[in-house]
Amino acid sequence: MEPWDKLNALHLDALKEIGNIGAGNAATALASMLGSRIQMTVPRAGVLPLKEITALVGNEEDPVACVEFTVGGPAPSKIFFLLDASSAYLLIDLLLGKPAGTTSELDEMGRSVLTELGNILTGTFLNAFADFCRLEFKPSVPAFAFDMLGAVLSSAFLEGGYFSDRALVIETMFYSEVITISGHFFLVPENAALETILLSLGLQIE
Repeated sequence: MEPWDKLNALHLDALKEIGNIGAGNAATALASMLGSRIQMTVPRAGVLPLKEITALVGNEEDPVACVEFTVGGPAPSKIFFLLDASSAYLLIDLLLGKPAGTTSELDEMGRSVLTELGNILTGTFLNAFADFCRLEFKPSVPAFAFDMLGAVLSSAFLEGGYFSDRALVIETMFYSEVITISGHFFLVPENAALETILLSLGLQIE
């Protein structure tokens, strides 16, 4: 039996709390970058098949921006920050000081802005995660993709060789009073890394 099949409510609550802290730090960083208050939905944690992960974000054909990191250290993982296309364009406008609605397609400047945004937000997420677990995470240089949601997730989860059909998901969304930012974090530890993370919290997988 794989570790995924042995997770109980206590394990998932601990992972959810990590997601809550990490996403909260990311929301604070985003608010600082945008100069406005940003709130977030309560993170959800669970083991989901790929099709359900896709449904969390949208439809398979929806275009999305994805910033992906490979994380080294004692708990090797992957972490993704996904934005739907409208949120990506809106953030480009806000961060470049342009009127909302100016950007309607992705150019090199837009790719650079989103990559740096993902780098900062994911960095704050991982730092909070590392502090909570007392583990060291070493993120790679970020990789950026803008493609259909189904293609992005299939590449990330399947071609990456992590899991055949399931992943651990820590998912949240950001919003403010005047804008909605559909952004999602996905933390995908390797099987052994999942056990390492839970053991760092004093939890064993029986």
